[in-house]
Amino acid sequence: MLHPGICQALTTMISVVIPCLNEAPCLEKLHKRLGEIAAAEGYDLQIVFVDDGSTDDSWEIIERLSQQDQRVLGIRFRRNFGKSAALSAGFDAAIGEIIVTMDADLQDDPGEIPNLIAQLHEGSDVVNGWKRERHDPWHKTWPSKIFNLLVGWLTGVRLHDHNCGLKCFRRAVINEVRLYGELHRFVPVLAAARGFRVSEVPVRHRPREYGQSKYGWSRIPKGLLDLLTVRFITRFNQRPQHWLGMAALGSGLLGILGMGYLAMAWCVSRLPGNTPIHLHETAALYYSLVLLLIGAQLLALGFVAELISALLSRDSDAYSIAAHTEPNKTIVPSPPVEATTTQVSNAP
Repeated sequence: MLHPGICQALTTMISVVIPCLNEAPCLEKLHKRLGEIAAAEGYDLQIVFVDDGSTDDSWEIIERLSQQDQRVLGIRFRRNFGKSAALSAGFDAAIGEIIVTMDADLQDDPGEIPNLIAQLHEGSDVVNGWKRERHDPWHKTWPSKIFNLLVGWLTGVRLHDHNCGLKCFRRAVINEVRLYGELHRFVPVLAAARGFRVSEVPVRHRPREYGQSKYGWSRIPKGLLDLLTVRFITRFNQRPQHWLGMAALGSGLLGILGMGYLAMAWCVSRLPGNTPIHLHETAALYYSLVLLLIGAQLLALGFVAELISALLSRDSDAYSIAAHTEPNKTIVPSPPVEATTTQVSNAP
């Protein structure tokens, strides 16, 4: 019996994009499990393995799998470029209308793919996995919980597990969301900023059987910096001066108020009976000057950012179209307008 909601997907190609880095012991098991799920659910399947600079036998195994199974496509990087680059390469090679991403370490259960696709058919454009019960040490789970709270607070996209590698997208999302750096974990946020509908479903998380995690403590500060980047590009990508300009105006206003206060204090100190003050001896003068300089620099930086945004916006749309109306072929054409003739007199 087919999974509820999957009947619509029988004739739809599903591409599974799998970045891998030194995961040779896992690849054959993962391929076998994906094949079993595709056979049970009746999927038309494509598997895209992206070797992100592995130094073990990962590429040899991917080559062998691609020779044995025409559904398998392998992509090999010359060196390690990161997960976002691997996903981007996989997205470019994917031919499915539905695209699933998952990690190659067997901690993501391929058996959850039907649940993700069923949620997609309920009206979502992006379905994010939620590892409700994680089989990871505390030093990975607790920072992840704090990180997810920060992402929800700053972006408004409140998911329990932004770091989950098991995700499902419609092709329209991949066509509009551009990945670079380490922004792969923010695909739901970037998609939501374009107006796509985002949801999540709980998924099983398995203990790691082979190898070791590719992420250490350095992931935390990098993730926070990436979060600030995403916050900026999703809110001010087309109007950077709104953010930089507001900061510039605030800094400049404080500087002007400080200078105004010092000017009034100097004038009052020159009245008879008052002790004269020397502005160069007051720290407030230097604080006010620094605030004015910072305000001027931020304003200039905002203008430069606006110029860059204007140039780059020529290559990308600032909007996302969900549908087009079909032309109405039953419209009755308007009757032709009778031509009128104007008599021109040649009389002088």
